[in-house]
Amino acid sequence: MVAAVPDMPEPLQHVDAPADGLWDGGRYRFARWLASPNFGERPAGAVVDLIVLHSISLPPGAYGGDEVQRLFTNQLDWDAHPYFAQIRGLTVSAHFYVRRDGALWQFVDTDARAWHAGVSRYRGRENCNDDSIGIELEGLEGLPFEPAQYETTASLCAALAERHPIAYVAGHEHVAPQRKHDPGAGFDWPRLQRALGWKTTAFPAGLGVG
Repeated sequence: MVAAVPDMPEPLQHVDAPADGLWDGGRYRFARWLASPNFGERPAGAVVDLIVLHSISLPPGAYGGDEVQRLFTNQLDWDAHPYFAQIRGLTVSAHFYVRRDGALWQFVDTDARAWHAGVSRYRGRENCNDDSIGIELEGLEGLPFEPAQYETTASLCAALAERHPIAYVAGHEHVAPQRKHDPGAGFDWPRLQRALGWKTTAFPAGLGVG
């Protein structure tokens, strides 16, 4: 059972993103759907109030291929690049993937539990996969992201807040600080905050949002 969080903020809303027509159940209509087998049910009573942002590229720093999609669908050729030996057999997924040009893919229904955060803790709760939405940005941790990615990510976050009681947005580095460093210093958190118009308490402290 998910523990209650005292004084949890009200869910965020974005008045410019009407709910009608955006969703088909937990599938976002503006994303290309590619089903991942790497998901499970959320625990009973889970409150989906967190968005976790990640960065990914396979191999690291290479953009434009289909390796990420293959990873999330367990079809990656582990022998296609020397780096893949380090992640051989990995079974992971995210709900969404935002490419450098802003194109959006979805792999897991938002009502389901994707495997993106791993061992994690945030806003007083363990196991962030249980009650979060995972968004992967095509990029390399520490390096800049593209304007189109911020546009897509902001629109997606707004749409998610229409369907789920989203109250927080954080990076993988904030929910698993001892293990992960993405999306890293190259991600412009104030830019995302300005695009969404959400209150600063929705974002991790110390990011300069305001």
